[in-house]
Amino acid sequence: MNTEELPVVICLMTVSDYEEALALWQSTPGIGLSAADSRDAITRFLERNGELCFVARRGAQLVGTVLCGHDARRGYIYHLAVRQGERRAGVGRALVQKALEALGRQDIQKCHIFVYADNQEGLLFWRSTGWLERPELIIMSKDIP
Repeated sequence: MNTEELPVVICLMTVSDYEEALALWQSTPGIGLSAADSRDAITRFLERNGELCFVARRGAQLVGTVLCGHDARRGYIYHLAVRQGERRAGVGRALVQKALEALGRQDIQKCHIFVYADNQEGLLFWRSTGWLERPELIIMSKDIP
């Protein structure tokens, strides 16, 4: 069977998916990577949020990811990425839906996503799937030494 004929299967992300996920993130415009994306950091993230993070595979090939976590009040989605040849086929929507359903099972009722202002493709995706911009909010960050 040709790889393109295989169905996309979504399953929980594990640390064994890390290398493929990192390669996808590195090749996806609009995904910002930092020390928080090291293998050790993602391992800790998955230990805490393992029921909320998913990968999409077509056969053995990883074609999509979504990291999701929460602070017991709000959910947060990070690193939704879909391989270029798989985009606009519902993979991203399915990954987000899985993450939102998993948040709902943990009684989280609102989720946020951070999108770079110049990531036009990402902004278009999120807007087209019903997410609302919050112009009254400004995100602020500080590195912790």
